[in-house]
Amino acid sequence: MSNEQIEVLVIGAGQAGVAMSEHLSENGVPHLVLERDRIAERWRTGRWDSLVANGPAWHDRFPGLEFQDVGADEFATKDQVADYFQAYAEKIAAPVKCGVEVTSVTRHEGRPGFRVETSDGTIDARYVVAATGPFQRPVFPPIVPDGAVPVQIHSSSYRNPQQLPEGAVLVVGAGSSGVQIADELRRSGREVFLSVGAHDRPPRSYRDRDFCWWLGVLGLWDLETPAAGAEHVTIAVSGARGGHTVDFRALAALGVNLVGLTDAYDDGVLRFRNDLADNITRGDLNYLALLDAADAYVEANGLDLPEEPQARILGPDPEDAINPRLELDLAEAGVTSIVWATGFATDYSWLQVDAFDESGKPQHNRGVSTEPGVYFIGLPWLSRRGSSFIWGVWHDAKHVAGHIATQRSYLTYGN
Repeated sequence: MSNEQIEVLVIGAGQAGVAMSEHLSENGVPHLVLERDRIAERWRTGRWDSLVANGPAWHDRFPGLEFQDVGADEFATKDQVADYFQAYAEKIAAPVKCGVEVTSVTRHEGRPGFRVETSDGTIDARYVVAATGPFQRPVFPPIVPDGAVPVQIHSSSYRNPQQLPEGAVLVVGAGSSGVQIADELRRSGREVFLSVGAHDRPPRSYRDRDFCWWLGVLGLWDLETPAAGAEHVTIAVSGARGGHTVDFRALAALGVNLVGLTDAYDDGVLRFRNDLADNITRGDLNYLALLDAADAYVEANGLDLPEEPQARILGPDPEDAINPRLELDLAEAGVTSIVWATGFATDYSWLQVDAFDESGKPQHNRGVSTEPGVYFIGLPWLSRRGSSFIWGVWHDAKHVAGHIATQRSYLTYGN
């Protein structure tokens, strides 16, 4: 590939890169997609063994291809999702080259385009699309020092309960990953502590419709920015075991020990904020607000959907919320592992252009960077709330590809 020239270089062949390739091809734009591993590699090896998609198969897919081995209302396994994107790339004849890592992108001086250094040579590209997604660098809060417990891992490195040493496990984080891992560990017979922070908690389904459907008809997928103060609030939703509403009361009844936000560590003792009850209450309010909006939509549109009054029965608060545990002696509790389900940060150290703020956050408008010729795709809230979901990535890619096609049309003027 040494000294190759290409019009558009797409970096990353996950769901974002595959979607970009489809829309660039539809616009007649010559391009190449580089992937350092395999297509959709993060789905195969960057997830735990039992992970399934958080949305049903009718929703979590691209418009041009249905899942062939998953029912419409079922939740695809991680390997089925990876196979789906592999099949999609083949269907659209995406020009993907695997096993090539991009090490740097710099702007040419005195001429348009970028110099791209890769593990397989140099590429000159007129446009560059960063499709590496948000799951690049695991975030470990600097709270518990190395050696305080035998094992500390990020959720991206967790695979199954057998991977961890015997003993109790602390799971930090109450988003989709944290609650599913905590549930799996408890069902395997482990003593589990789950640190619960602020979260949204939608119903898995309500009145015979999945929450993905409700967010669609209520226009909530189209929100362009998160609510003030909710920029870092996680969403607790699960497709595991056929799909179910995440319920912290049910987790407590299963034997999971609930604690508040992990706050500090000192001499073997971990301390938690006294916010568990408030976090559960705010999650309940989010849950009930969606039920209210769904009921209003049903009435306003005269829909014949079955009523579900039992969905509003929350039950008593768990004992852990009434009498919160504010500290935990890790050795005394037998905690031998901590799983940090605390999210990811982006890493664009290879993209050496003027497209980031002082904190390293990409600066863009719906994926169109502040650095002309550079684009981002696959990021949460890229254009709206739905950007985090597979179908949302597809629509974001359509917009970005259209922008590139328009810019190319300007360049042909007078030629």
